[in-house]
Amino acid sequence: MSNNFSLARLKPDHEQMKDFLMIFLGVLLYSVGYTAFILPEKVVMGGVSGLSALIFYATSFSPGYSIWILNFLMLGIALKALTRKFIYRTVIGVTLLAMLVRFLQPLFISYPLVTAGDDKFMHVLIGGVLCGAGLGLIYSHNGSTGGTDIIIALLNKHFRMSFGRAMQFIDITIISSSYLLFHSMETIVYGVAFTLIASYVCDYVVNGTRQTVQFIIISKHYKDIADVINKKIHRGVTLIEGKGWYSKQEVDILIVMARRYESQDIFNYIKKIDPDALVSQSNCQGVFGEGFDSIK
Repeated sequence: MSNNFSLARLKPDHEQMKDFLMIFLGVLLYSVGYTAFILPEKVVMGGVSGLSALIFYATSFSPGYSIWILNFLMLGIALKALTRKFIYRTVIGVTLLAMLVRFLQPLFISYPLVTAGDDKFMHVLIGGVLCGAGLGLIYSHNGSTGGTDIIIALLNKHFRMSFGRAMQFIDITIISSSYLLFHSMETIVYGVAFTLIASYVCDYVVNGTRQTVQFIIISKHYKDIADVINKKIHRGVTLIEGKGWYSKQEVDILIVMARRYESQDIFNYIKKIDPDALVSQSNCQGVFGEGFDSIK
């Protein structure tokens, strides 16, 4: 039995392929934002990408190589503090990111998408959106690009520093260090702006990929509503027997979990069957299980 289970775990399936494709798309978006919009404007953000950018501005050493070298140095130092799964995901993500940055950076130097200095804030905004969207796709599909995640794991283990505080400490240190090279507060402000934009977009993408809604439906025609949701929307329906406290009458309550894009169809069907139905819709942070996201 255990052998069958192990073999099943090793077999690639469509979910793993989907995750890999979305992680690749995320790394591609991040790489484009980083090489086409951030590096030309000499902006320093947090993380290993920011440190690699700082090295590039000071020495012209390729950030693609820096990203790869710095991440693997940190992996070697923190090897005992990290799980095998985290190391595996990080090696794949970092290698892919380093290769794309190494390829795209000279490409955008030869064929630039923007003219550095023309509209710096707009370029930082676009770069932040692309990088944030890329990271959101990577994280929501169980990927990793290493970076400060490795340092955070070390700080958390040896100094009992919380993940959030460790991340803030590292990012502020790297962004502030740009002053030593450029002697400009403006560079720090742009670095902070990029970090805020990228963080917001990243959170939006991560939450957006799991946008699920819950319906609570009370109707005398609950059987017809349950049937149409089950057969037309292809969603499961849970029936709960309840009692109205004011009327003291028995009521049947339907609970339905569905994707946000399916909401309007559900409302339309309910309206056709029972316009007087009582319907409550609420947002869910995430739903895991059959028909929704896998538990990872």
